[in-house]
Amino acid sequence: MSKAELARKAGVSVLTIDRIERGENCRYSTKRKILKALDIDIKDRHLVFPADQEEQNSKEEEDD
Repeated sequence: MSKAELARKAGVSVLTIDRIERGENCRYSTKRKILKALDIDIKDRHLVFPADQEEQNSKEEEDD
C-alpha cells in the first residue's frame, strides 16, 4: 500500500504518514486510525509503532 493510499484510508495526511515514518510522535487517535486502516488489532500496535513496545517495556522495568 502506498503512503497516499494509507493516508486516504486512515483519514490522515500524507505528511502525517511521513512524520510517523521518520519516528516522530503522533496522537494515539492517529495511531488507532492507521492501525484500523491496516486491519491490525490495537494489541499488535508494536508491529507498526515499535516505540510503543519500547515504552511498555520501560514501564514494566520501572515497576520491578
